[in-house]
Amino acid sequence: MKYSIFILIFILCCCTNKRENESAEKNQKVIVIQPLGNFDSKQSQKVFSEIKAINPKVILKQNIEFPETSFYKPRNRYRADSIIKSLKNKIGNDSVIVGLSHFDISTTKNNIVDWGVMGLGYMPGKACVVSDFRLSKKNRNNQFYKLVLHELGHTAGLAHCNIKTCLMRDAEGGNPLDEEKDFCKKCKSFLKDKGWQLI
Repeated sequence: MKYSIFILIFILCCCTNKRENESAEKNQKVIVIQPLGNFDSKQSQKVFSEIKAINPKVILKQNIEFPETSFYKPRNRYRADSIIKSLKNKIGNDSVIVGLSHFDISTTKNNIVDWGVMGLGYMPGKACVVSDFRLSKKNRNNQFYKLVLHELGHTAGLAHCNIKTCLMRDAEGGNPLDEEKDFCKKCKSFLKDKGWQLI
């Protein structure tokens, strides 16, 4: 009798966990990777492979030109907010899209009309954009992947995090990506509930 109760509890726990996992997977959006302009195909393929490890629902698109309205001539760079506005209309409700850029990007921040950024994503949102223009030459590929995860975290609904080693840390105008190790426990738990397959 005693063992029967343990077996019954074990079965109930397994069924509950299976339902929770299935529910989380159902919530996971398709991630669409959209290279912009002359973005390197090997680098976009690398991002695709890395994202696929945490979400099997990922699609890599062919390069497209930057939206015409996104070019900011006075600073010879592209407006991240305009790129996002254009990209979000290219996908369905079950998807989120991330634009990949080699060119510098900017947005309006506080009283600064054209503030250069490494990436931009709204919280929650359907689109984000990242650029490797401001990344260090030394760890560029690793930093770029962290940046992609950071902006996708915003689209999933995560705000900036106060933990300095968390991928959701606010850059505050600098580049702390080498100090960031992983999502903190709280941010990771949030993303797992959204269907991200994080260890």
